[in-house]
Amino acid sequence: PIFTTKEQLAATALAVGHPPFLESVRKRGLKLGEIICQSYGIGWFGEQGKGSRIVRVMCNYLDGTVSLYMRPVEGITVTVDLDRMEIIGYRDRAIVPVPKADGTDFRGSKQRPPFGPSVNDIDVVQPNGPSFQIDGHRIRWANWDFHLGFDMRAGPIISLASIFDVQKQKFRRVLYRGFVSELFVPYMDLTEEWYYRTYFDAGEYGYGSYASSLLPGADCPANAVFMEAYFPDEDGNPQQLPNAFCIFERYAGDIMWRHTETATPEVQVTEVRRDVSLVVRMVSTVGNYDYINDWEFKQSGSIKVTVGLTGVLEVRGSEYTHKDQIHGESYGPILAENTIGSNHDHFLTYHLDLDVDGEQNSFLKSKLETVRVSNSTTSPRKSYWRAVVETAKTESDAKIKLAGSEQVDFTFVNPNKKTDVGNSVGYRLVPGSVVSPLLSDDDYVQIRGAFTKYNVWVTPYNESEKWAGGVYVDQSRGDDTLAKWSLGDREIVNRDIVLWYTLGIHHVPCQEDFPVMPTLSSGFELRPNNFFERNPVLKAFVSL
Repeated sequence: PIFTTKEQLAATALAVGHPPFLESVRKRGLKLGEIICQSYGIGWFGEQGKGSRIVRVMCNYLDGTVSLYMRPVEGITVTVDLDRMEIIGYRDRAIVPVPKADGTDFRGSKQRPPFGPSVNDIDVVQPNGPSFQIDGHRIRWANWDFHLGFDMRAGPIISLASIFDVQKQKFRRVLYRGFVSELFVPYMDLTEEWYYRTYFDAGEYGYGSYASSLLPGADCPANAVFMEAYFPDEDGNPQQLPNAFCIFERYAGDIMWRHTETATPEVQVTEVRRDVSLVVRMVSTVGNYDYINDWEFKQSGSIKVTVGLTGVLEVRGSEYTHKDQIHGESYGPILAENTIGSNHDHFLTYHLDLDVDGEQNSFLKSKLETVRVSNSTTSPRKSYWRAVVETAKTESDAKIKLAGSEQVDFTFVNPNKKTDVGNSVGYRLVPGSVVSPLLSDDDYVQIRGAFTKYNVWVTPYNESEKWAGGVYVDQSRGDDTLAKWSLGDREIVNRDIVLWYTLGIHHVPCQEDFPVMPTLSSGFELRPNNFFERNPVLKAFVSL
């Protein structure tokens, strides 16, 4: 099961009171009162017969800094059995310089001149108030109606998302349920204190349980409305997290659609629509990283899902003070004196149970192919391209690596519902920037995270298949994952099917990421594809 805060604190308390640890701190000339420790899951590396829940405790030095992760105490490993709550292993292998505190405090109040140029404040004002309604957890805005839920493992859950079709004068279902199924963060550092740092933030720690209270006017604009979240603590007592979500209407100067008619110079015809959307936001601070989770609903029918990565790096202490001193493998670049930023990945796998105008859906994949033309009687052209569409029949047909893929369009359609001209109604997946894992398939880390091998998977709906990394992830062996389920190669034509989408970021840290990282974002879009008879925002409010 997921590690609880109570047992993690108990494990770190054991370490700090352990006599050999006290001696290690003394040898390094550190103040015990400035030591703060954290526990980490140990993963699985081929061992047989493990039965206990085990963590490793690693420590940092707070003296002179507010940032927990900036001054790691390397070389010491404390292994704790959580079930027995006792230390079962201790090793002090080497004394490594602790990174300096200089320049690690990111608080605005601690910054000193010179400062960067300032910009004037920008406030979003809605004189008549928000145009959305919140009824419990049901949210209605413009042509959208959906339910917002909270889960300690997944964080925000969007369900029952339906859009109002003006022409048909009824709501039509788009998404039954969508959420982050797993967040996989493997570090590329093979040193003794680092090789096992291959975090499954949802399955091991709880993506939602680390949700942060949002700050009005900073995390969210002035026109935002906030919602609290409720969850049970380790003893089952209800807890409230204020400002867990913010909901706001966004206008960033974008254009929803426009056209100037140039064929009628005597009459100026220009139509423009402002692109106003609704955003649901939650921030989850899992250790050193802050993940900004946005679900954005657009009047055009699109759902845009974005995650922004910020926070602080998890750095490694080192003897190096300059790049020129590094001749071997450092597993990452030097960012400051005695400070290495370890290379790592972020993979977020989304569970998207699309119900496009009903439960029975199919998955279409299209590729563009070049057609050579010879002896044409109508055109001197030598070539053109066309879209070749294929219906994925089973799960194996729907496993797709986007990087370098010939397929360019991926659409969920309802083959039982047609437009007036005969097209199957559908929603298209529009990927953002994509990456694939670079670890070998036989690496124990990748065996556990095999659900990241493909960016796109499609499976038949199964109530027990929600968590891409398995129900129980601590020390998992990859035998209960999306990659295993899909080996059944089940049929996915005209059925209740689920789209799994994995976005990823390979992170090679740089000095601009230190001591706090500017937000780096990735995401995807679910966009109507022949779902409506015509542009659904043709009759949206005219802004000019």
